[in-house]
Amino acid sequence: MENCYTRLANAIIVQAAKDYAKALRRLKKFPHDKDAQYVKQDCERFFRSGWFEVLTDLDGEVLIQRMNEEVYAA
Repeated sequence: MENCYTRLANAIIVQAAKDYAKALRRLKKFPHDKDAQYVKQDCERFFRSGWFEVLTDLDGEVLIQRMNEEVYAA
């Protein structure tokens, strides 16, 4: 049963990372896009939250930094 919870936690994190990357790519092209700004801020709140810490051992700040580097370096 624990494996099911682990898969669910991983799926939540993966989806948030996909949403974040998509918002970053959108903001790279359209810096004033309000929807993308909202998604970016919402994802960053999640990555810095206690809920994120419950779901994973990943460091949310490092994840944010690396994803920004990936998108803006391309």
